[in-house]
Amino acid sequence: MEKQRLSTGLDGLDRVLDWLRPGDNVVWSVDDLEHYQGFVRPFARLAARQGRRLVYMRFARHAPLVECAARTYELDANRGFESFTGRIHEIVGAEGEGAFYVFDCLSNLLSAWATDLMVGNFFRVTCPYLFELDTVAYFGLLRESHSFKTIDRIRETTQLMLEVHSFEGRLHVHPLKVDGRYSPTMFLPHVRQGESFEPVADSHRATRLLAGMFSRGASRDSRRLDYWDRLFLRAGDIARAGRREEQAAMVDQLCRVLVAREERMLGLARRWLGLDDLLEIKSRMVGTGFIGGKALGMLLARSILRADPETDWQEQLEPHDSFFVGSDVFYSFLVHNGLWRTLMRQKSPEGYYEAARELREGMRLGEFPAEVRGEFSRMLDYFGQYPIIVRSSSLLEDAFGNAFAGKYKSFFLVNQGDPDQRLEAFETAVREVFASTMSEEALAYRKRRGLDRAEEQMALLVQRVSGRYRGDYYYPDLAGVGVSFNTFVWNKGLDPQAGMLRLVMGLGTRAVDRVEGDYPRIAALDDPMLRPLKDGTDLRRYSQRDVDLLNLRRNALATLPVSALLGADSGLPAGLFCTADTSGGENTRQRGQRPARSWVLTFDPLLESTDFCLTMRRMLGCLERAYSYPVDIEFTVNFGPGGERRINLLQCRPLQTRGIGLAVQFPEKPDEGRVFFRSEGNFMGGNLLLRPRLLVWVDPAGYSGLSLSGKYELARLVGALGRNFAHPENCPAILAGPGRWGTTTPSLGVPVSFSEIGSFSALAEVAFECGPAVPELSFGTHFFQDLVESGVFYVALFPGQAGCSLDSGWPLRLPNRLEECLPGAGAYSGVLRVCEVEATGLTLASDIIGQRVLCWRERD
Repeated sequence: MEKQRLSTGLDGLDRVLDWLRPGDNVVWSVDDLEHYQGFVRPFARLAARQGRRLVYMRFARHAPLVECAARTYELDANRGFESFTGRIHEIVGAEGEGAFYVFDCLSNLLSAWATDLMVGNFFRVTCPYLFELDTVAYFGLLRESHSFKTIDRIRETTQLMLEVHSFEGRLHVHPLKVDGRYSPTMFLPHVRQGESFEPVADSHRATRLLAGMFSRGASRDSRRLDYWDRLFLRAGDIARAGRREEQAAMVDQLCRVLVAREERMLGLARRWLGLDDLLEIKSRMVGTGFIGGKALGMLLARSILRADPETDWQEQLEPHDSFFVGSDVFYSFLVHNGLWRTLMRQKSPEGYYEAARELREGMRLGEFPAEVRGEFSRMLDYFGQYPIIVRSSSLLEDAFGNAFAGKYKSFFLVNQGDPDQRLEAFETAVREVFASTMSEEALAYRKRRGLDRAEEQMALLVQRVSGRYRGDYYYPDLAGVGVSFNTFVWNKGLDPQAGMLRLVMGLGTRAVDRVEGDYPRIAALDDPMLRPLKDGTDLRRYSQRDVDLLNLRRNALATLPVSALLGADSGLPAGLFCTADTSGGENTRQRGQRPARSWVLTFDPLLESTDFCLTMRRMLGCLERAYSYPVDIEFTVNFGPGGERRINLLQCRPLQTRGIGLAVQFPEKPDEGRVFFRSEGNFMGGNLLLRPRLLVWVDPAGYSGLSLSGKYELARLVGALGRNFAHPENCPAILAGPGRWGTTTPSLGVPVSFSEIGSFSALAEVAFECGPAVPELSFGTHFFQDLVESGVFYVALFPGQAGCSLDSGWPLRLPNRLEECLPGAGAYSGVLRVCEVEATGLTLASDIIGQRVLCWRERD
């Protein structure tokens, strides 16, 4: 059945094009916006006369094109590609079938997105949807504003593409594409004569017309370049010869399209990144768009330190050797693999998790556009076979208030093999990082922080792994995390403002993740030899035993015992890292045997006998002053044969701190019979005064007696309580239980994810003798970041140690509401208790200066 014929509003043009059809997208390529308007107005007037729904999409700065629209939608392209395109998707779906559309000139989108690529992507995801709904839509393009590649992409997608030229005072229309229609003269230029359009039929007139239009156009070489490239070429000219005012204006423009949207990070970028810095970033980019928060934080920190008048950081820092995969590559990947509609569905409340699973699998199987693969290959040629790390660097990461610590994936690539093998491994890593944006943990984090509808593009930071070759292995001497404000001070004499380090030998994975049975070195920078452990005999137990490194022979991330590396000819500065262990030799002496020499990885000589702590304190202080905010950094350190030291600053981001300065009153003489627990130190969250409504208690003896499957089932019940009942404002709740919350080893604690327990107001990890469940004071880890960002108070309780007590029998004497809260969970009522405590006046208070935590009830 032949489709209905529709009019352009110009009878002569209808005859040239054999009329319009439902589903047609019509692109007008013009030299002057007035020419586009000259065709929009008759189309709009006819729609109004015929009573059709005319929808005007208004987003440009030019004067309005339509005044008789049934509906006009005001749109803001500066909010980002996804927000803009998603809103249009919503409008088109709501308007339904058969509507007529006029869009403002698409070339105006370049001022917001700075790249032709995204204009082409917009067209590729919008026009098929309009086509399916049998609409007719008009789009305008300024001809000399776009690359050939973009024009080709639009032409491939649209149904009609028409060029409009003014030549020798007369208007000409040249159809380049008219889908499904043909006549012997359809694709010739047509000159407008009154209401008619006549083909330029003789060769003489055609030659003069087309040659004149060709020669009058802008340089065809420049039209081969994306708007993005032309923008940076102009920036280069201004950097070389421009006045200071021009350079400042260009820095502002580039910062808005290259580094940040969030105003505080944008302000830091304008202050600390110069035009040469921004041009250097562009020279190391794959694709276009933003470099993302992680990359920006690293670059800002280095620029801040470079400008520090008190310290020559250039002599102490290892130069970065990073590349940046722009955020537009992420969207182009989705568009290229037909996943855009799924992304739009994922933005709806009902599709938030369901469509995310589909997206995640689609991204893992997706292919990259040929031009992106080519850029990937050239980048890998640069790195050769040096190991690299592919790190997430999304738009929302590492900003003020949203660190996303550990929510998105990063991958070490040993980078061995031939070029094709290395490219395949790199593309697999990129797919996995992209897919991690749709992980349940990341989705829950965004939802918890009110970011579930926010635009989140994934850019990538690709870094050469800091370290050196050591036989079959590659790794740095040490890696670590540093915070400029130590919210975990564990002694009254420590100054929170001095900061804290978390150090490991080898790759930094063990510095940022909780690793079962392994402990990094924690050092307060004002007193690095003061350990958080209460008992010095625990030195070996609470030290690092294993090292993460890259195995070159196996082309994989690997783990080896510290002893294997210290005993090898690895070139490690063991004299700076190790301390002789004297705690384990007494029994050997009693048997009349000579104890073997044993070493513990403590970093004591480095911390006590060098200026390392002073250097790191200066670095953190300098960065905090520039940010006007506490900061969190990741770094590596390598030592040369002459003792020289190089620090590689890998990451810097704002650190959330809460509860500092709050005045807290403790009871002068609390009734000991009403004290639930107390502790000196071993807490995080600043000063706190909390009156909870609920206490969720996991009985340690009962937990240790559960089967493995039972422990996992109990973890899911705790998660259900966290999601459905605990709330920091409506229902403040304390969660307390044995060992480590969030462990992956159920014998060491309850294996919940942070997304399941992030709504509790306070978290207590309790050491018990009935099993190996011992808290880990994981200062500086991703778990630490989650606690800080979510405002969850944390305390580690070691009953029996000086200054710590716990009445573990009290929760057992309270009524258990578990079955009422979670029907069917009664089988676990002997282990998991949900207790109403508001009536008892239970109060949790902490004082960071006095290093006191007290939880007591005012009445029984």
